[in-house]
Amino acid sequence: MNQLRGNQGPRYRHEAGESAPFAVIRVEKLTPIIGAEIGGVDLSMPMDDVVFGEIQRALAENAVIFFRDQRLTPRQHLDFGRRFGALHIHPAAPHEAGEPALMKIHADRNSPRANGEGWHSDVSCDEEPPMGSVLYIKQCPPHGGDTLFASMYAAYEALSERMKAYLDGMVAEHDGEEVYRGTYANFGVTDKPVYPRAEHPVVRTHPVTGRKALFVNRGFTRRILGIPRDESEAMLRYLFDLAENPLFQCRFRWSEGAVAFWDNRCAQHRAMWDYWPHTRSGNRVTIKGDRPV
Repeated sequence: MNQLRGNQGPRYRHEAGESAPFAVIRVEKLTPIIGAEIGGVDLSMPMDDVVFGEIQRALAENAVIFFRDQRLTPRQHLDFGRRFGALHIHPAAPHEAGEPALMKIHADRNSPRANGEGWHSDVSCDEEPPMGSVLYIKQCPPHGGDTLFASMYAAYEALSERMKAYLDGMVAEHDGEEVYRGTYANFGVTDKPVYPRAEHPVVRTHPVTGRKALFVNRGFTRRILGIPRDESEAMLRYLFDLAENPLFQCRFRWSEGAVAFWDNRCAQHRAMWDYWPHTRSGNRVTIKGDRPV
């Protein structure tokens, strides 16, 4: 494991088949490809550099990590997110009063929809999409409400060499307009005049691991630039289906007090709204990212 130094502490470059033991935290993989549950950590307590470094490494190696039986105040939730960088403000979603970085995640019997029902990478329509998101669920339905996560490393690596060559250097448009306009009216949120739109590489290189990941998603990606529209539509259909392949996924069953921390740069997710008329509720803190390359 090669350790790289950056502005936010230790960084790790992935080496296939190589995984040094963790000294402080417990890491139990959900699948060989993506996802791990973390034990031995109380996120409400001050975190020393050793524990922080191991959480960074676990995220880099697994793309999404989970912590159970946490009890976080809003301030502790925000502080944990800030350990990883400045916080991102969602361009559309409702937030807790006085805390614009503390997004509301809530669906009940009166909701017209639930957050994240389709496959996506959070706010990929931003010029600098979020690095990651930390979701803390405080109320769970008795059954259902799982979240699925998919590895975009695995999706990219499943491409043929000819397809990788074809996609190299291609750029796609991501647009939040049809995703966000009117979506949060039930929370009393007034629409903004415009929502973010950005152009990003179809394949991005992760700034921490150095690995390539597919970076298009069904939620926000509208077209691939520089090719005919019908070719773009056909290619995106293929890439979306590939990204959503169950072989690249893990599935997390929520419990009250659980936390999920996912890396938007190399993972997509989808929340299952299969628990109506019950309630699922919590908060999300999102960490700023940088421009994909």
